[in-house]
Amino acid sequence: MSRSLRRGALAATAVVISIAALSACGAGNDAQTLEIRPDNAAVTVDDVKIQNALVITQPDPGVVGPAVVSATVFNNGRTRQTIDSITLPGTVGTVKLKAAEGDGPIVVPAGGSVVIGGQGNATATIEGGLREARNGDAQKVVFKLSKTGDVALSAFVVPAKSYFKEYGPAELPKPPATAPSATATTTPSGTATPSGTATPSGTATPTGEASHAAGH
Repeated sequence: MSRSLRRGALAATAVVISIAALSACGAGNDAQTLEIRPDNAAVTVDDVKIQNALVITQPDPGVVGPAVVSATVFNNGRTRQTIDSITLPGTVGTVKLKAAEGDGPIVVPAGGSVVIGGQGNATATIEGGLREARNGDAQKVVFKLSKTGDVALSAFVVPAKSYFKEYGPAELPKPPATAPSATATTTPSGTATPSGTATPSGTATPTGEASHAAGH
């Protein structure tokens, strides 16, 4: 075989190997990451991987109300873990965790994953909102797992609009009640205009006049 033919055969083999490797990567637990926006935060510590981490605030700026943490947590270990807490260093926000079903902790099964945020999933609600951060900022978020311990990363702060709407806060503040108008006036059907003179509604006009002449 000539040298040029050997080089062509080696190049073709390299292409086949590369395609096979990419296909194998998409077949595991991380296959769904192909649908995740690439600029969202992700981190791996030991057996735990956290992807698509976000802090999602109220859709309208300046509105005070609950915010949420949204993420997907993978457990590549052989033992299940629980998410014991999520904290936001540098803020006063308290995160309340709730499993998708029941009152127990959020469980990340061995060899599986759990989604936090969105309808029917576990939730992590920042009670009172996150006043210290603005949309577009990066907020440090710490996930504490039962076995791995603290897993920290910086998550983008975004409003619950467009793509993020379905993962945003379930509770939206109600618009303020409108106060009743104080300018209403009562207009009577008739007005009394005192002029100091009594004006009868009608005048009596005699049909004839009595004339009395002096001396008669």
